[in-house]
Amino acid sequence: MDYKDTINLPRTAFPMKANLANREPGMIASWEEAGLYARLQEVTADRPTWILHDGPPYANGDIHMGHAVNKILKDIVVKSRLMAGFRSPYVPGWDCHGLPIELQVEKKHGKVGKKLDAAEFRAKCREYAGKQIELQKTGFRRMGVVGDWDHPYETRARRYEADMIRALAAIVDAGHLTQGAKPVHWCFDCGSALAEAEIEYRDKTSPAIDVLFPAVDRDALLAAFGVEDPGGAVGIPIWTTTPWTLPANQAVALHAELDYVLVAAAQNGNPLALVIAADLLDAVAERLGLESPRVLGTVAGAALEHLQLRHPFYDRSVPVILGDHVTTEAGTGAVHTAPGHGEEDFAVGRKYDLPITNPVGGNGRYLEDTERFGGENVWKANDSIIAVLAENGVLLHNEAFEHSYPHCWRHKSPTAFRVTPQWFISMDQAGLRENAVAAIGGVRWVPEWGEERIRGMVQNRPDWCISRQRTWGVPITLFIDHAGEKLHPDTPDLMQRAADLVEREGVDCWYRDDIYERLGVDPEAWQRVTDILDVWFDSGVSHRCVLDERAELRRPAELYLEGSDQHRGWFHSSLLTSVAMHGEAPYRQVLTHGFVVDAEGRKMSKSLGNVLSPIKIMNTLGADVMRLWVAAADYRGEMSVSDEILKRVSDAYRRIRNTARFLLGNLDGFEPGDALPADELLPLDRWAVDRASLLQAEVERAYDNYHFLQVYQKVHHFCAFDMGAFYLDVIKDRLYTTGRDSHPRRSAQTAMYHILEALLRWIAPVLSFTAEEIHAHVPGDRSDSVLFETWYRGLFTFADPDTERGRWERILEVREAVSKVTEEVRRSGRAGSSLAVEVDLWVSDELKGEIDWLGDELRFVLITSDARAHALDSAPAEAERVQLPHGELAIRVTPTEHEKCVRCWHYRSDVGSHAEHPELCGRCVENVTGAGERRRAA
Repeated sequence: MDYKDTINLPRTAFPMKANLANREPGMIASWEEAGLYARLQEVTADRPTWILHDGPPYANGDIHMGHAVNKILKDIVVKSRLMAGFRSPYVPGWDCHGLPIELQVEKKHGKVGKKLDAAEFRAKCREYAGKQIELQKTGFRRMGVVGDWDHPYETRARRYEADMIRALAAIVDAGHLTQGAKPVHWCFDCGSALAEAEIEYRDKTSPAIDVLFPAVDRDALLAAFGVEDPGGAVGIPIWTTTPWTLPANQAVALHAELDYVLVAAAQNGNPLALVIAADLLDAVAERLGLESPRVLGTVAGAALEHLQLRHPFYDRSVPVILGDHVTTEAGTGAVHTAPGHGEEDFAVGRKYDLPITNPVGGNGRYLEDTERFGGENVWKANDSIIAVLAENGVLLHNEAFEHSYPHCWRHKSPTAFRVTPQWFISMDQAGLRENAVAAIGGVRWVPEWGEERIRGMVQNRPDWCISRQRTWGVPITLFIDHAGEKLHPDTPDLMQRAADLVEREGVDCWYRDDIYERLGVDPEAWQRVTDILDVWFDSGVSHRCVLDERAELRRPAELYLEGSDQHRGWFHSSLLTSVAMHGEAPYRQVLTHGFVVDAEGRKMSKSLGNVLSPIKIMNTLGADVMRLWVAAADYRGEMSVSDEILKRVSDAYRRIRNTARFLLGNLDGFEPGDALPADELLPLDRWAVDRASLLQAEVERAYDNYHFLQVYQKVHHFCAFDMGAFYLDVIKDRLYTTGRDSHPRRSAQTAMYHILEALLRWIAPVLSFTAEEIHAHVPGDRSDSVLFETWYRGLFTFADPDTERGRWERILEVREAVSKVTEEVRRSGRAGSSLAVEVDLWVSDELKGEIDWLGDELRFVLITSDARAHALDSAPAEAERVQLPHGELAIRVTPTEHEKCVRCWHYRSDVGSHAEHPELCGRCVENVTGAGERRRAA
């Protein structure tokens, strides 16, 4: 007789192989056709709202691994909030204005005024941004990110641009706007001022020079020290790495409380008398090669205030001034001061009413009327200036010096401090700094170090320069008098009216000559500002332009989530604008993630050949594998990725998928109505559901705390060990060999059903495609998407958890010990499988209760054909003794001498004792021809 038809082989329509890359695009198409996002909002409409606000990526270029990490992390968060019972709409956005797009358009069409006027140029920028948005949107959708892709927010949209102006109007009305000629980072390649967030520090080699500023009145300087004239040149040396700023020098700064010495020495045989900070004397003497230095006198810096020095190459004198910014960390203790080229210099220059001169144009060249150096590029002028200093006999030392220097983040080129007329959001004029620091303390920062990082930035940052001298952006819709000193008295109202025009007609209306007439402003008395807003202001007011404007959203958001560089970027600008407008942070929590590096920790670089494309990964391995990599990486630091790492993640993915496939395959013939009550399940099945229940609590906590690595680790361990290496392996026998509707099989199916319902929700935020496939195949009436569900509440725990969990902990210890001995027998060739052996256990009193409680189930738990338990004191000498945490055990594993049942593969003594079924054991005969076996419920 062929007994094949009496075995319950697993059956399922769930695909045997993942083949994700080929199937995922079709699933995306079906979601979009069904309007999944819109339906999701309908299904969750009555739930409490939880908002993750999307920080907009810049609309330029193909998506990269950094994009993938960011979007997938956001999607995991949003979907986990859905599982937790919230309504969590996700509105993606794009940052569209700014220089990178301008540069792309310039490459194709030329600069403004050549082939295109400003309005035409802005139109081309808008068109280019739109194409980039569609390109990136396709990639983000391919990742399985669910959001309102048909209605994203874009900073180029008229409504958004108008709301930016309204946001600025509110900030002006609150008293935070200021104007002035202040030093700002200036990029000569951009031709514009830069914000702090647009600066990155890179190594730069500069000429480091010591320059003598000779005393105008040497007698006055010597008198301050109370010494006789030692002869030779007398003066104060400064040290600088920016020779190009010397044409703008207006003073030399000392520290009032530092001790300064007058040192007589010679350099190359030439006598000198130099004023040097006492703490730096040895270092300066060595650097300058001073011969026979002698300290003639010592005074505090304050004693030298107002002494006059000669400029090293211009015919003018400059004063000695005092400043707290002077230190003894490097240099000479005397600081060359050019108020037009430095923030600290500017501040001390205002204190002493120094001229604020800026001889450098926006193109990086000295203005034509700059004496000696007119028209020269400032970086190349360093050599010219050094040559003039040497010619004048005031160059004391010159060497190459490598140091950290501010660079433009776009062009990677060094920036310069230039004093130019700009618009600023003041940090202190109306208490913005103090209020922003207070708001930081009310936010949860993940990781925690983010709080101190942004607090330090806010506490120490200068005023925010929000004006840019570019074409593609949102105009600063202000009117000022022709002297450039006074704002129009109706400024907030005029800005609101200008915003209404921009919303109807676009930003070009601001640049038309009829704007004066349309807003009722006299052009004879007032002039419009033509600067545009800093792009960090664009994205920084998204709380006003998106959260406040979209009916499904609200402010403050529960979470902002971006890369760790955004402490000085979007997190920062959003905080300042929100506090300026509303007095509170725009977010309750902020999560930051690290950057993507290769397996050796190197930054992704085309030159290194280590760049991985997310599109290529999805087209070969599937988006779910990439999503699992994101969850499995520790986002708090750098996130390593390589082909080998992705291969390991693929293996882990298959383990999870195969667990689900096994569960589904063995639910054939089962409907939720067939589920048994908890108290009717077999003990092992109760253990499996209890284990899943414990894990679910851990998974929920991990998602709530954004510990996605823990989710991955715990779920993978559950599938690989609790399920694959134990539970599912043990229950195969009764799933396949007991009656189709028998109690043992229904007990196992009940447990598997509950576990599967929970498992698919655990993985839904991460393995979006796989979870939807599983959901569609689970027995019973199903909703159209797993995202319509919440955490599964059908799990249950033991009636007496402490007792039962302790019992199973000891049973599993015994099983592991037996498995090791059994494996040795198999490796020796004495048995082909664990079912081909019999086990005798001699157990201590501590373990005997658990072994006796299992009864005949012991052999099934051990997956052996027979298992017998005895008292430990009767153990034979040849038995292998094992000391377990909860008692002592002796084990003997012997190859069985019985025949193999062809149906269940167990080797039993009663095989062949049934005439009608000579190849079956007694249990299989009962399952095939009788009422079927029953086993003791929990």
